[in-house]
Amino acid sequence: MESTGTRLRTRLALGVLGAALSALVAPAAGAAPTVQAPTVQAPTVQAPTVQAPTVQAASASDEQALAERYAPVVRLVQQAEDCGRGEPFQPTDVDVLLGNTTVALRGPWDTDDLVKIAPLADDLGKGLAGYHLDFPGSPLQPGCTYEEWADTQTLGSSPTTYARVVTEPGEDGLALQYWLYYPFNDFNNKHESDWEMIQVEFAAADAATALQQEPTRVGFSQHEGVEIARWDDPKLEVAEDSHPVVHPAAGSHANYFDAALHLGRSGQQGFGCDDTRAPSVDVRPAVVLVPSDASEAGATFPWLSYTGRWGQRESSFYNGPTGPNTKDQWTAPLTWTDAEGTDTAYAVPASGLYGTEATSAFCGIVSSGSNALRGAMNNPAIAAAALVALGLVMAWLAGRTTWRPSAPLRLARRRSTGQVISAVWRLYTRRLALFVGIGLPITVAMVLPGLASAWIVSTTEAFGDDGTMRRTIVTVTGLLLALLAPATVALGQAAAVVAVREIDGGRRVGVSRAYSVASPRAIPLLLTQLAIGVALVACLVTVVLAPVAVVLFVVSLLLVPVVVLEGLSGWAAVRRSAHLVRPSWVKVVVLVGLTAGLAYGVGAVLGAVLILTTSLPLAVSNAVSGFVYAALAPLVAVSSVYIYADVVVREKLATGAARDGELPAEAMLP
Repeated sequence: MESTGTRLRTRLALGVLGAALSALVAPAAGAAPTVQAPTVQAPTVQAPTVQAPTVQAASASDEQALAERYAPVVRLVQQAEDCGRGEPFQPTDVDVLLGNTTVALRGPWDTDDLVKIAPLADDLGKGLAGYHLDFPGSPLQPGCTYEEWADTQTLGSSPTTYARVVTEPGEDGLALQYWLYYPFNDFNNKHESDWEMIQVEFAAADAATALQQEPTRVGFSQHEGVEIARWDDPKLEVAEDSHPVVHPAAGSHANYFDAALHLGRSGQQGFGCDDTRAPSVDVRPAVVLVPSDASEAGATFPWLSYTGRWGQRESSFYNGPTGPNTKDQWTAPLTWTDAEGTDTAYAVPASGLYGTEATSAFCGIVSSGSNALRGAMNNPAIAAAALVALGLVMAWLAGRTTWRPSAPLRLARRRSTGQVISAVWRLYTRRLALFVGIGLPITVAMVLPGLASAWIVSTTEAFGDDGTMRRTIVTVTGLLLALLAPATVALGQAAAVVAVREIDGGRRVGVSRAYSVASPRAIPLLLTQLAIGVALVACLVTVVLAPVAVVLFVVSLLLVPVVVLEGLSGWAAVRRSAHLVRPSWVKVVVLVGLTAGLAYGVGAVLGAVLILTTSLPLAVSNAVSGFVYAALAPLVAVSSVYIYADVVVREKLATGAARDGELPAEAMLP
């Protein structure tokens, strides 16, 4: 006890002495000595609490600086008029949906189960797997509803992107993600809401280090895939040294590196054609930083925890998408670009005209098929009835005409619509090699301008920065090549007409003879067709004269045989064609329409089918399309000769029509 008391007294004395010394020394040091004692205890307890916010604040500041530095420039396809071509939706602030009375939250039991109108962020923060948001309108019949709705809801808000700096366990590097939200996806797979993402990667462990270096790689989300590029890749456009320029496709918002028409034929690429072509408008979304820490991110943005769908529940790919937190790149961003990244997206080339573009046909077929599918899903009973009605109409039309006899020779005979079709097909198949040979130069002329333009563009890169010289060479050469196609088509049509006449006369004819005999009439035919083309364009431009353009087009359908067989040209040939067409214009339109549709469409459709069903290179599909077109292109001219022969014979014979089934040689052609 005594020694203990002594120790206590000694410690007390030392404590008093220490306090006195502190009081004397503290003023000289400029400190707050009177608080020092409690501070000695307080810091030992509070130091970690104070220190942690200091580190977090610094990290958040670095992350914000990094996100601002590399914020993307979003180059949207410009929309010239409301509900017209272009992109009507901008990257949108999610807050416009929260507490919005036009937005409903529905449960997982039935699409009509209304849980809440105007759901808040905290409501979505509960996860709610299987639930979905619902906006005004139907994605199966969008019309202009979503565009008008979005314009109203986003009025006064700014375009926004949600930035996030994230690392991946087990992977070296840092990913800076920019998430973009659009209210509607107006692609072939139309659905409410759309989330897209741009990722910028660094060889760094944190934002502070990343600020001291350049990015290593970027990734642009495209449907279910991602296209990647090195930071120094020429295909990546960078504004102001640090802002990647991204081209979202109109409707789908898939992100591309350039302005072009891009083709996809899988879930990764998107099924259809993405259009990012100019004119365009640049949008710089405001950057909202999402905290890196998951719990803090959930507290700041509760809607990030939502696992339901951001749009109306529908069948298949029309269903609303889930949010960012359900995507692979949310938790494994670096693995995602490594595993899913592709170096290129296929841009549809200007490879030809008419039936030689399988890729263009593919775009049209997929788009039309998607529209038809949506219509069928929305009104299945009406769709089924329409198919049945179409089949009945076609069967009725086929039964209204006579198909036999179908003797292709002699040419100058009266024929029913069915007999003309049968005769044309029999002559064509009997002399297939001849007509394919006549069509081959036409295909070359169609494909050559696109191939040559691509070669010229790549070759003129040698001019470096001299853009004016490059553009001049490309433009002049392009115009010259553009004239090659119509000139060759005119010559090929004339050669096909000559070939039919020679066959009908019992004379030997080959490809070279057909072209040599036809060549004197090719220039008058070309000039006459160009004159008609100018007149058609002039009428269509005025809109008011569009009916005149239709009439002019119809009465010119027999122009080729008139110019070649009767030696007329210019407006004299047009008047003669009109005179022949007028009495039987329905028959002429049907026959020319059928053969032209067959000739120009079969090759393109076949190429599109190859794209849809095989993994052949797209250039091969285009080539197949071109060869099929080569074989069928002369069919239009052959058909026009038979139609011409029919109406000329009827014109020359003043007596009544021949009895059904008779095909007498009733007149001689010029």
